[in-house]
Amino acid sequence: MAISSDKFRLDGKVAVVTGAGGRANSIGRAYALGLAQAGASVVVADLKEEGARAVRDEVVASGGRAIAVGVDIAKPDSVRAMAAAAREAFGGVDILVNNAALMAELGHLAAIDIPIEQWNRILDVNLTGALNCAQALVPLMRERGGGKIVNQVSGGAFPALSVYGIGKLALVGLTTTLARQLGREKINVNAIAPGNTMSEAGRQLTPDDSPFIKMLEATVAMRVRGQPDELVGALLLLCSSAGDWITGQVLHVDGGWVLRP
Repeated sequence: MAISSDKFRLDGKVAVVTGAGGRANSIGRAYALGLAQAGASVVVADLKEEGARAVRDEVVASGGRAIAVGVDIAKPDSVRAMAAAAREAFGGVDILVNNAALMAELGHLAAIDIPIEQWNRILDVNLTGALNCAQALVPLMRERGGGKIVNQVSGGAFPALSVYGIGKLALVGLTTTLARQLGREKINVNAIAPGNTMSEAGRQLTPDDSPFIKMLEATVAMRVRGQPDELVGALLLLCSSAGDWITGQVLHVDGGWVLRP
């Protein structure tokens, strides 16, 4: 049997990427550009609509198709409006990338000291926000006979040693739950767990001289840090027909930080 790179193409597909217009050099931006280069029409969604428009303009300038949508994923009404915009612009949705999250904003506050209001806000965005998006967009996938959901988790969830890690580990649970419940409808649900990535947010949270980076330097099998675009290959596998028999999995892209059998 011949294996063709065409299986990684996304021509005719429509992808929604949340958190795609935030900080410069973000993972969401890399995802939006990578999906567009593979042929997908992209809904660039972000709380900061100005940032979403900037990434949309990059996609269009490179020959792709995209719209920009402002969305607060913690608010179901806002997410439903995003779904409606995707349908109006492109006729439906095939791919959802749940990338939006609070990270750099969290700092290093211990769980025992965190105000419950802040705890609830973190889970509203980093966990419930992904469910809000799935609930709004899965009906559009059903109309098209299936789809792909990719949740952005983190190497920091294995094990969870921070409030951020707790939310991401819970998102792994949502990933496996949705994979089991949606699989017979030809909707694949997987997750990518990035390692320490040289996005602006990653640099802000873990500067070069941080104890965390020193720990990674002593344990990671390959490079301690990666670039956002080094995650795109894993995303294309999980979003394309090349990954049709993959569901309920966490794909670690981290240079060998989290080593799992």
